[in-house]
Amino acid sequence: MRTPLPNMRISHFLLSFLLTCAILPPLSSPHPNDESCLTHLHQSFTNTINLHNWNKTTFTNPCSDLTFNLAGITCNNNRVYKLSLQNLNLAGPISPFISNCTNLQSLDLSNNSLTGHIPIELQLLQNLAILNLSSNLLSGTIPPPLSMCTYLNVIDLHNNAITGPIPPQLGMLARLSVFDVSGNKLSGMIPSSIGNRSGNLPKFNVSSFVGNKDLYGYPLGGMRSKGLSVLVIVAIGLGSGLVSLVLSFTVVCVWLRSVEKKRDGEHDGKITHMMPEY
Repeated sequence: MRTPLPNMRISHFLLSFLLTCAILPPLSSPHPNDESCLTHLHQSFTNTINLHNWNKTTFTNPCSDLTFNLAGITCNNNRVYKLSLQNLNLAGPISPFISNCTNLQSLDLSNNSLTGHIPIELQLLQNLAILNLSSNLLSGTIPPPLSMCTYLNVIDLHNNAITGPIPPQLGMLARLSVFDVSGNKLSGMIPSSIGNRSGNLPKFNVSSFVGNKDLYGYPLGGMRSKGLSVLVIVAIGLGSGLVSLVLSFTVVCVWLRSVEKKRDGEHDGKITHMMPEY
């Protein structure tokens, strides 16, 4: 007895479907750290109108093909590895929870209006290679623990309001090829590990450090502006002292001269009075 043809076709279809499912790799699940990272980052920002599709629903699986692509986010192996949020008019601080994006390799938040300090938690991004926070309103100091991000090859912090010294620990970043802290309020001597790197390490020229009036050392040179100010102050002090001395001496001379004239007048009067008349 022959098997009906339709039943055979259904059996072949089911078999093919099961084999296909067995061959296809399982769908990877979203990482909870990425969800936490993006959620807190979004909450810390203000004026997020340009962050298209950034919402609680998409944060649960930001790298899924079933959801709309999130603005500024690039994924690899179902993990967020690149954040490109430049020129979006963002304001507010950078959330320390950004460290939860543990696979992050590139962070670009440049040309916004971000405020506050550079999060020290960035040190936890062990895969970070590019850090661009330039042209914002960031203040505070450069966190020395950034040197823990050993893959860093770009640190761009120019045009902010960052204060304090340049951490010498950053000189230990052997891959660092771009370093720009110009246009800030940094002070102190440029560490030789940064300004005068030895061996085959990339060198940084004057343009990486200009615009920090209290920063000095190679390649900017010595404390010329500060030394000039000291000389001017000393010169003004000596000049004013000399003027005071001359004025005091003049006043004393005038006073002595007047006293002497007065005495001479009294003496002449006495002589005239004592002389007999003939």
